[in-house]
Amino acid sequence: MDKGMRRSEKAMTREESMEVLEKAEYGVLSTISTDQTPYGTPMNFVYQDGAIYFHCALTGHRLENLAANSSACLTVTDSVKLMPEKFNTQYRSVIVFGTVQVVEDQKEKRKGITAILKKLSPDYLKAGEDYINSAFEKLHVLRLDIEKISGKATRG
Repeated sequence: MDKGMRRSEKAMTREESMEVLEKAEYGVLSTISTDQTPYGTPMNFVYQDGAIYFHCALTGHRLENLAANSSACLTVTDSVKLMPEKFNTQYRSVIVFGTVQVVEDQKEKRKGITAILKKLSPDYLKAGEDYINSAFEKLHVLRLDIEKISGKATRG
């Protein structure tokens, strides 16, 4: 499903879109439930080595959805600023489409969760590593393999 962007003058370059992915703290990961209803979850993430990594518990609705249908969409927004005098909002947003897998390789799993730590808690790396070591077997790392990415911005 590629309908293109309706307001193409707001399209961001791939480089701008990647910058949003690198800076944003969280996004909403949308999956499809087994009854075909959408399910969106706000999640921390990191973009690394051409993929997006998340962490989650070992069970739950999101994992049930992904087991039945690995297709997913991540929506990320940053630089949000209301412009009430213009009846508008300044923002940059990125939508990523792809498939999500549970990372089974232990080395890649550690790489993904450590990258999330470095992004979100750079001043607490030692404590974060200790926490990862104690919780490593109690969490999943998910990888979103990017198939399509588009970015859109309203600028002041």
